[in-house]
Amino acid sequence: MHLNTFDDLLHRYRGLLFSLCRHYSRRGTTVEDLIQEASMALWRDRERLLSLSRGPQQAALVWKIARNAVIDDLRRIRSSEPLPENYEEVSEDHSLLQELHERIALLEEPDRTIVNMQLEGYSYEEIGSHLGMTEKNVSVRLVRIKDKLRKLMVK
Repeated sequence: MHLNTFDDLLHRYRGLLFSLCRHYSRRGTTVEDLIQEASMALWRDRERLLSLSRGPQQAALVWKIARNAVIDDLRRIRSSEPLPENYEEVSEDHSLLQELHERIALLEEPDRTIVNMQLEGYSYEEIGSHLGMTEKNVSVRLVRIKDKLRKLMVK
């Protein structure tokens, strides 16, 4: 079956849209509102979407358009929300942050350097260049390090 209408396109990718919007709804808005924003963005770009055959390229474009629309909507919402009355700029409880830094200090090299460089704002490419690793290797190691730190913090 070839997608030839916008309704067919929305029906085909409803699971993808729901999954994406459910993920981002945890940040302060409803799934339904985000699906509506994503659908409107897809509608605006429907000619390009419908010109593609059903498959990975079309799915990737649907994902990209929907994701960008959802992120834009969340940014717009976040920038218009006032701070709560009891908001304090600086939290007095630094114990969790201190514990995290203590756990990072216990990591072996090069894991400790990788985390510290990322916290300082270095890109994966810069970290890899400094340590003689590929960007992909830095990315994989960071995922593993974060999992390890998460487990240590739970104990």
